[in-house]
Amino acid sequence: MANQSEEQPTIIFLMTDQQRWDCIGKYNAHIHTPNIDKLAEKGIAFNQAVCQSPMCVPSRSSMMLGYYPSQLGVRTNYGGLFDESRLPAEPLPAIMQRAGYQTAGFGKTHWNHGQGVEEPDTRGFEVRAVGLSRTSGHYEAGAIMMGDVNPEALEAYHRETASFGGGEENSNGYIGLTSTLPLNHHRDGWVAEQALAFIDEGLDASRPLFFYLSFLKPHAGLNVPKEFEDLYDLEQIPDIPQPPWEVEENTHLQATDDLNANSKEVYLEKKRIWEQMSPLEQRRTTLRYWANCSWLDHYFGLALDKLEQQGRLENALIVFVSDHGEMLGERRYRFNKYNLYDSSVRVPMILSGSYIQQHKWGTEDERPAELIDLVPTLTAAAGLERNPMLPGFDLLGETVRRGSFCEFHGKGVTAPHSAPVYMWRTKEWKLILYIDGSVRDAAARVDETKGELYHLASDAGEWHNLYSDDQHAATRERLKTELLMHLASAWSKGPFFYDKGGLQALQ
Repeated sequence: MANQSEEQPTIIFLMTDQQRWDCIGKYNAHIHTPNIDKLAEKGIAFNQAVCQSPMCVPSRSSMMLGYYPSQLGVRTNYGGLFDESRLPAEPLPAIMQRAGYQTAGFGKTHWNHGQGVEEPDTRGFEVRAVGLSRTSGHYEAGAIMMGDVNPEALEAYHRETASFGGGEENSNGYIGLTSTLPLNHHRDGWVAEQALAFIDEGLDASRPLFFYLSFLKPHAGLNVPKEFEDLYDLEQIPDIPQPPWEVEENTHLQATDDLNANSKEVYLEKKRIWEQMSPLEQRRTTLRYWANCSWLDHYFGLALDKLEQQGRLENALIVFVSDHGEMLGERRYRFNKYNLYDSSVRVPMILSGSYIQQHKWGTEDERPAELIDLVPTLTAAAGLERNPMLPGFDLLGETVRRGSFCEFHGKGVTAPHSAPVYMWRTKEWKLILYIDGSVRDAAARVDETKGELYHLASDAGEWHNLYSDDQHAATRERLKTELLMHLASAWSKGPFFYDKGGLQALQ
């Protein structure tokens, strides 16, 4: 349990985008993340934590509002919640504001995506800075935007990454480059600069602080300052392990490829390029991805040092987490996320700081944990009663769920909406259920349900599908029942829709 101090703790929320669970020094001796590792030394590492969807918008919406993506109706990156007067739940920064906190948010939230929709407001952040342009599709009314404050720097960043393609995710984006830009001409560098200036000049001594610092990387593109590349030796980076098979067969990933020819061709193009590379050339991508992790760790350290100088760590709860993972060349040169394998759905999650009792420092929690657990956890720390309709749990409490849940619905408006893919994961086993094809007629084809079953304890790469193996039929059926009843229990609670008058049932 947490300390029972009557004084509300400083709550610090540190976040990255697309950082694999195993890309911190605690889990990977090759990686330089000393500041994140210190958080683990003075806190609890949740080794089995997963996201709720392997893509930004549904994952972040779910994390910040506390419901699963399907409950919110935000299933892909091409969606969002745009009616500020009728949100499905109270967003985390608004909860903190209601608890009396000064709320300051720096960097990515990804409340919405795309042009032509009404932009959201800052949803409870009193101070807000976003390292993007007003026209990027990620504008928040009331936020300071990098494109307004320093358009020359943002333009220079876009020139450097011009060959990286949409979302900076094409082959060039993953090959990357050594950046020649000043650090504050990068979007994350500018965000860090704003956050550090706020700590120096903007703290309200009369109120507790909720401080949110969220970066865009290590998401591709992999343009990295040389000083962080130089932390790594290309010769010492291990090669990405590959499965014994050549072609993906009888999996939800194959079904996604088959549904959208463009998505499949993008994958095959990357595969052709990477197969022609030397091992050292392939390792360069891993190096630059890791270097980005080190760069962000550096900024986290600067922010934490300043907060400590201001006395804000004397009673503090610090969260470190990412929104989802990254395949990084696994499964025959897959990059990005968009599937339910562990490299995409597992996330690093640490709760740290003086708010955590010292006998818990340096411990590892093997319970199934999810991003939706952060809202009830931080609500409790702030001294408020949690919304009992939320499906998540207080991670500093004793409640244990049987497994963890994640969902995937295809890539969205640029592709046909696929039938839903659901995951149920325990420390030892993973079950994935899916139907080939579009969601349009999926309800009439439930007899065509397919599945994947992996024994994670002996098959961490998820290469050997045991779904049709009679020897494991009892395990498969038990996991199916657990998944069904978990969803039934979660869905029966809500969501209840939040307006300024409070939580109300949807009529």
